[in-house]
Amino acid sequence: MSVSSGKFEIKVPASIANLGPGFDTLAVAVQLYLRLRARVVPGQGELHFQFVGSRLDGENYIERAFRFLANQRGDSFPSLFVEVQSEIPMRSGLGSSAAATVAGLRLFEAAVGRALPQGGLLNAACALEHHPDNVAAALLGGLTLSCQLPDRSVVAKRVDWPSSVRFLVLTPHYPLSTTESRSVLPERVSREEAVFNVQRVALLLQSLQSGDFSLLREALQDRLHQPFRQGLVPGLQQALQLEHPDLLGVCLSGAGPSVVALAQQNLDGVEELLAESFRQAGLTFCLRRLAAHG
Repeated sequence: MSVSSGKFEIKVPASIANLGPGFDTLAVAVQLYLRLRARVVPGQGELHFQFVGSRLDGENYIERAFRFLANQRGDSFPSLFVEVQSEIPMRSGLGSSAAATVAGLRLFEAAVGRALPQGGLLNAACALEHHPDNVAAALLGGLTLSCQLPDRSVVAKRVDWPSSVRFLVLTPHYPLSTTESRSVLPERVSREEAVFNVQRVALLLQSLQSGDFSLLREALQDRLHQPFRQGLVPGLQQALQLEHPDLLGVCLSGAGPSVVALAQQNLDGVEELLAESFRQAGLTFCLRRLAAHG
């Protein structure tokens, strides 16, 4: 990306975090996007934003991330006019704030005409977002595994998501903030519950890598966050118990309220099964069929 032409575009994917047992660790980027179209305008050091098709609700995370890097590095930059279009619903558990944060970092790279180290971008994003899962997927694409080191820095590794496994994402028509969703989680868990999740993270990664999805439903089970969030997401408990020959598994997307079903075939049938569990809860919702990004 460069400002030499005076115009540039940036596209950042949404993400599905946790994937059941991988709390604050696993995430996968999906083909739902935040897009920026930017151009250089007269002046120095100013940012002008126009949000197309939606309005800014709260802090501008794109500008926050941009100025975080600008202040950290002390680089000057030309004034920019930035048009923002987003397919990612806010406060839906699909990584909207992480996508905006990563978009702001990428915008800064473009403005100064210089690519920055991925590790530096990841740690800047984590300093702003406070947990690495969604930002790692938004930066790297594919399925990401994140780890926070003793010095509080973060490393993340990317692996391919199996292209045949699709995401059926149901988003109820009400927002749920990450702060609210985290407030119901316990401060401590038992050794039994911790071992339960560690076992299933290992099984999940092996299943996705090998292409043997016969145990994927079990691998998506969780005891660290989903049981405690069921009260915030009516319909989640029923969705997690769904069974169908073509349903590979169900999990909450990030902090919710979006819920994800995984399937390779008969997407219509699996989608209808998921939808019915939320109709019974009296909720309206949006359904999306998504593939992995990258």
